[in-house]
Amino acid sequence: MNSLLLNTEIQAFIDANLNADISDLLLKGINFSTVNAKNIIEQIEAKNRSQKKLPTWFNTKHIYYPNKLNIEQTSSETTAKYKANLVSGTSLIDLTGGFGVDTYYFSKQIEKATHCEINAELSEITNHNYNALKVSNVTCINEDGITSLKRLDKHYDWIYLDPSRRDDAKQKVFLLSDCTPNAKTFQGLFLKYAKNVMIKTSPLLDITATLLDLKYVKDIHIIAVNNEVKELLWVLERNYSGNVNIKTVNLQKEAAQHFNFQYKNESSALAEYSEPLTYLYEPNAAILKSGAFTSVSANLNVSKLHKHSHLYTSQELIKFPGRRFKIEKQLPFNKKTFAKEKITKANVTTRNFPLSVGDIRKKLKIKDGGFLYLFFTTDLNNAKVILVCSKV
Repeated sequence: MNSLLLNTEIQAFIDANLNADISDLLLKGINFSTVNAKNIIEQIEAKNRSQKKLPTWFNTKHIYYPNKLNIEQTSSETTAKYKANLVSGTSLIDLTGGFGVDTYYFSKQIEKATHCEINAELSEITNHNYNALKVSNVTCINEDGITSLKRLDKHYDWIYLDPSRRDDAKQKVFLLSDCTPNAKTFQGLFLKYAKNVMIKTSPLLDITATLLDLKYVKDIHIIAVNNEVKELLWVLERNYSGNVNIKTVNLQKEAAQHFNFQYKNESSALAEYSEPLTYLYEPNAAILKSGAFTSVSANLNVSKLHKHSHLYTSQELIKFPGRRFKIEKQLPFNKKTFAKEKITKANVTTRNFPLSVGDIRKKLKIKDGGFLYLFFTTDLNNAKVILVCSKV
C-alpha cells in the first residue's frame, strides 16, 4: 500500500479522471513525482468500478483501492447488507476477508468481528479503510483464515467464508472441492469453533450435489440482484437435523421479491396445470435457480402451462415473485398466422421451446423492443404456442 496515493492533489486528479479514457491519460502523461502512473491508473479503474457496487466506499474520503480484480470479486453492498441481516451475536470471524465489504456490514450486527486476509497489502488496505469508515469493532489479521482459526482457538457465534474461486493458474473454478479453503474438507473444523457457519459460493453450484457434500445445512439463500443470481449462501448449524429451507430473494430497487420453500417438499408437491388464462407469470432468476417449479404452483395457487415450461397462469391477478403479464391473445406457432397479426417489434422470451430467441426473430422478422411481450412456449397439450402479452 502506497500511502502517498492519498495525497490531496493525487486524490483530486483521480476524482477528476474517473470517466477519462485510460489510453488518453497515459498518452498525455501523468506527472506526479512521488508515485508512478500505473498506481494512479489502478486507483482510477478500481474506484470507477466501485461507484455503483460500493457507494459507501466511493463516497468516503481517503479510501484506498486494491486492484480492479479485487473489486470485481468482492460482494456488492446490496448483497452484503442482505447477509448481515442473517447474523447476530457477540462474535464473528471472516476467514476470507478480502476487501472487507461483508465484514463491514457484519460489524453492524455483531459486537466484535475478525477479518482474516492472507494477502498482506490487501489486509493493510482494508484496515486503513475501516479507519476511514470509522469502524472500530473489527480486528484485521494478515494471516490465512484456517491458520488464524486454529491459532486463536476461540469459539465464535458465526464463521463466514467466501472461498476463492480461482485455481493456482488463476482460472475460475466453482466446485467446493476446487475452491480455497475447501469448505467440504474443513466443515468439521468450522463447526467445532462456531455454532453457525455461512458459506458463500458461486451461483453456478448445483444445489442437490452440494447438499451431499455439506452436513447440517439449515438454510440455503439464493440471492439475485435485478433478476441476476449473484450468490448462493449455505448456512450450517451445528448438529442441525431438520429440513433444509431454501430462501430465494430478488433484490430490486423498489422492493425485494421473496419465495421460500423446503427442499424436501419440492419432489412431493403437486402442481396444477391449465391452458393459458387471463394472467401469465414468469418466476424470477432466484426461483428458477432453486428448482421450485412445482412448489410455486402449490404454494401460490397458480397453474403451470406445462411440466417443463416453468410459466404459470391464473384467472385473477396475484402478487408474484417475478414478472407479471396480461395475456392479450394466444396464437399457434405458425408463420402465416403470426404474419396476420402484423407484429414487427416485441420483447421475445422462450420457455420449453425448440427455437432460440435469435432464430425466432429471424424466422418471424421481429425487431427487439416495444410494449408487446411474446412468450414462445409449449402448452399442456404439447402444442407450440405464442402468448401475446402486455406487462402488468
